[in-house]
Amino acid sequence: MTESVRDAATVILVRDPAGRPSVLMGQRGNGAVFMPSKFVFPGGAVDPGDAHVPMARPLNGLCAARLKAGPEAPAPATLAATAIRELWEETGQVLGSPRQWRRTPPDGWAGFAGTGHLPSPQPLRFVFRAITPPGRPRRFDARFFLADAAHLATDPDNFSAASDELAHLAWVPIAEARELDLPFITAVVLAEVAARLPALDPPESVPFFRNDDEQSLFLRLGGARP
Repeated sequence: MTESVRDAATVILVRDPAGRPSVLMGQRGNGAVFMPSKFVFPGGAVDPGDAHVPMARPLNGLCAARLKAGPEAPAPATLAATAIRELWEETGQVLGSPRQWRRTPPDGWAGFAGTGHLPSPQPLRFVFRAITPPGRPRRFDARFFLADAAHLATDPDNFSAASDELAHLAWVPIAEARELDLPFITAVVLAEVAARLPALDPPESVPFFRNDDEQSLFLRLGGARP
């Protein structure tokens, strides 16, 4: 039987990219089914409500084009919404613009709407994609987004609104982050990001670890920018 693979999105927030860069990370609980005790970036699976969220500003056009992966894949705006919602839920940080919602928020978005912001994916840059290998307790098709923490609408050091899904939330210097207990793919993404700093623009092509039942492939999405 083919394992179910859920679409997901992850946010890599970088603070002081041109100086002493650090990234926002937290530790999953030791009882978690997926990647227990590992240090990770905020992120999670797409929820149905993510497809019905109004945006303050659109996603970068090149990134949106690269996120299109067939008729059954979530829309690029949906994936960006997932990234922003998961960031809010797991860290209490808001990537959005001050604006009132004109209609009732979809399921899962009431808390974010209560901050008085509309999500704004404009700062997000699609930089990596990876599918969890077969045989894991859960499998995800994860899209990784990079953003400068300067775009946050909230105090980057205030995690009081965070859920308890991630412990030990902190801005970790990149050199120190490499020494943490990281999932393999998190370490790979971190190395890719560190190699390009201080650049936070879309990469020339997006790395894609595609793991299916037959083989594991390392691909590149999008090719060179026009």
